[in-house]
Amino acid sequence: MRTQSSIAVSGDGKTWVLVNASPDILAQFRGFPDLQPARALRDTALAAVVLVDSQIDHTTGLLMLREGAPLRVYCTDAVWEDLVTGNPLFNVLRHYCGVERQRMDTGEGAHFRITGIDALVFRAIPLSSKAPPYSPHRDAPRIGDNVGISVTDQATGGELFYAPGLGRIEPHLGPVLQRAHCLLVDGTFWSDDEMIRLGVSEKRAQDLGHLPQSGRGGMIEALTPYASARRVLIHINNTNPILNEDSAERAQLTAAGIEVAHDGMEIAL
Repeated sequence: MRTQSSIAVSGDGKTWVLVNASPDILAQFRGFPDLQPARALRDTALAAVVLVDSQIDHTTGLLMLREGAPLRVYCTDAVWEDLVTGNPLFNVLRHYCGVERQRMDTGEGAHFRITGIDALVFRAIPLSSKAPPYSPHRDAPRIGDNVGISVTDQATGGELFYAPGLGRIEPHLGPVLQRAHCLLVDGTFWSDDEMIRLGVSEKRAQDLGHLPQSGRGGMIEALTPYASARRVLIHINNTNPILNEDSAERAQLTAAGIEVAHDGMEIAL
């Protein structure tokens, strides 16, 4: 069993940034005691939350963090708009802990730092994917609906790229992927027609904004030029056969040197 896609990053192992807040956030906190140092009542080790999009599976966990200090949330203008209108999550949170919104820019060369995480530099990289089904922009994507997050540790020089929603490998991603020492990228579907064949949905993977792993131009092929980096698939749908460690599909990934994320996975850069 795997919980939904969230990661926590830190430069010192004491203060952390949560990237996405999944509905499983309480289970994830229980599985990682460093996020609950218990220095005070209702204490956490979180300095901020960074959102890559406004999807329900990346934002609902914010409600579980409502009893405490105001949440410092980094997001794009597009994500902010969705979360105060179509799914007014931030409006709800104002009645509890409150939200200190920090604007996340996707412009070329733009970056940001987070107070308390001095060694890390964050960049939001715009991606082609999909806004949530509730968004009025679902079929008319805007820059900022979906981003990948690049994190550079200035102390070690290590760089991570995290992108759970990746519809295609666009030209501007080449330098980002080339620099990264670890790629945590979209592993949602094995094949484009996966859910159609299983009778789960009438939509293809790419209709939902996800690049499947198999086939010409798929994620396996796309990751081949970056074999020097650690390559890990995340955000894996329960229809994906790579979850079966004995499957032929999993063997194909292993042969290609690509890993499958699991709960509790730790990566040091």
